[in-house]
Amino acid sequence: MADSYRPISRIFFGFFAGAIATLTFHQLALQTLHVAGIWPVAAYNMHPIPPFGAPAVIQLAFWGGIWGIVLALILPLASRDTAIYWIGAILFGAVFPTAVAFYVVTRLKGLPPVSFPPHYPLAAVGPLINGAWGLGTAVFLCLMPQKASASPRPSTRSRRSVKPARAAIWARWRYAMYRN
Repeated sequence: MADSYRPISRIFFGFFAGAIATLTFHQLALQTLHVAGIWPVAAYNMHPIPPFGAPAVIQLAFWGGIWGIVLALILPLASRDTAIYWIGAILFGAVFPTAVAFYVVTRLKGLPPVSFPPHYPLAAVGPLINGAWGLGTAVFLCLMPQKASASPRPSTRSRRSVKPARAAIWARWRYAMYRN
């Protein structure tokens, strides 16, 4: 069953889940590749990045939150207990943020365009760490609280107690109609 959260809740939780997934899953995957000698840059890069001078990891967390909003708006189309949810989250992370980083961000920064297909290890590292981000975002989205009811406190009547009450009212009405 698909989620029935309001879009504003999905936006809020999507940003939160994407930012936290960047600080955990994404950076853990990056550090794993760094320790293995595949990628030269270590995780949690605190070097300031222009134009605002914020640390690189904070800027990554912000953009992870933005991508988390997009993922949170797309993922409710699949049920959380199916493989489509998990595979879709990983593939979303591996493909879309990586493609935007390769072909849009590089041009905006004035860097030379990435050739297609990109050279190894760039071709492998981007989808790996962003796929880990997608998985992490899906995990944190699963931790979202269940949909809140419209009333501030839950109803004490169960669904089963309503049917006998309706049946009793209907029986009294029929009895009153046939008695007259």
